[in-house]
Amino acid sequence: MATLIKSVTTDLALNGGEPVRRSVLPYGRPCVDAGDVQAMAQVLDTEWLTTGPKVAEFEKAFADFVGTKEAVAVCNGTAALHSAVYALGIGSGDEVIVPAMTFAATANCVVYQRGTPIFADVDPETLLLDPAEVEKKITSRTKALIAVDYAGQPCDYDVLRNVAESHDLKLVDDACHAVGGAYKGRTVGSLADLNTFSFHPVKHFTTGEGGMITTDDRLLAQRMRTFRNHGITSDHRQRAEQGGFFYEMVDLGFNYRLTDFQCALGLSQLPKVPDFVARRQAIAGFYDKAFAGIPGIQPLKVRSAVSHAYHLYIVQLDLEQLTVDRATIFSALRAEGIGVNVHYIPVYLHPFYRANYGLAPGLCPVAEAAYQRMVSLPIFPEMTQDDMNDVVSALEKVAYFFRRK
Repeated sequence: MATLIKSVTTDLALNGGEPVRRSVLPYGRPCVDAGDVQAMAQVLDTEWLTTGPKVAEFEKAFADFVGTKEAVAVCNGTAALHSAVYALGIGSGDEVIVPAMTFAATANCVVYQRGTPIFADVDPETLLLDPAEVEKKITSRTKALIAVDYAGQPCDYDVLRNVAESHDLKLVDDACHAVGGAYKGRTVGSLADLNTFSFHPVKHFTTGEGGMITTDDRLLAQRMRTFRNHGITSDHRQRAEQGGFFYEMVDLGFNYRLTDFQCALGLSQLPKVPDFVARRQAIAGFYDKAFAGIPGIQPLKVRSAVSHAYHLYIVQLDLEQLTVDRATIFSALRAEGIGVNVHYIPVYLHPFYRANYGLAPGLCPVAEAAYQRMVSLPIFPEMTQDDMNDVVSALEKVAYFFRRK
């Protein structure tokens, strides 16, 4: 038996024992400091709370950060995905291949455009989109594929790019988990035709809610800027600078604009991303070593030649070594004060997709098996050593209690 990091009772809190923690440690938490607050406050003292100069400033800073010609700011990661799919011209009758293991927005954005999401299975060791499974799903109606850098690990973009180009498909990177990561020395955000990001509070850095799309294609960028502004070709600031009033709506768009004070927060947080990612990587390294000797606990594999950004730290439970299912392990860890989570139920198993697309269990067996065994553990830059020790102690306590003798 491995040595416990801290002395804990063997009686589970689930059964009335003493918990490892009295207060729940969340799986994620934003890091906002006084400088961030001041950056927002300065904008609140100006006349431009939205469609102002901070939007373009944030877009340029982010494009420079990832190494692309263009970045388009929007109000959240879902809007980023929708804008990307719109820009590619996806419409009725078109198919877009997406991984089964992702948040629902990756597929929903295709539905918003009246396209059809086609679900492909994932690699069992990384839970990243499996290029071989993508090949199986391509038809004459396929127009694009969306790869997801699940948990923060970049997909194999050399292989996916070859697949896309050989079938004349556009490649989208849902990089909402992976800002600050890299693939073979290339920055996440520069790996696909369009790359989408989320700045939700549990992501690597935040604008409260917010999102971004990066690309080297200036025409696609302009399409997305029009789309985020109701399909109108100019915004209020542009018209004010020109001294005019006239505008035209050239397509059906949405109000997906990001405010100036949110962009100010993003500008303040963006330079901290390398340190935030380094801290997440350090926590993940601690977990990797600590879990090596605990029965029934298997961290996801990290491939060579990538820099994993670790939005999530996922372990898969080896249920053959345990006497209970994931639901019991989950409840036991929550009782110990560890705010574990699960990311994600395969998208096609949600009631909407089952009812409207006739999808059912068995479509992507690897993703389904992973869902039954996965647990997301706390990981965020401000975690202390005691926090990390508590996570390991709780997982060790629970795993040994339920291990098969």
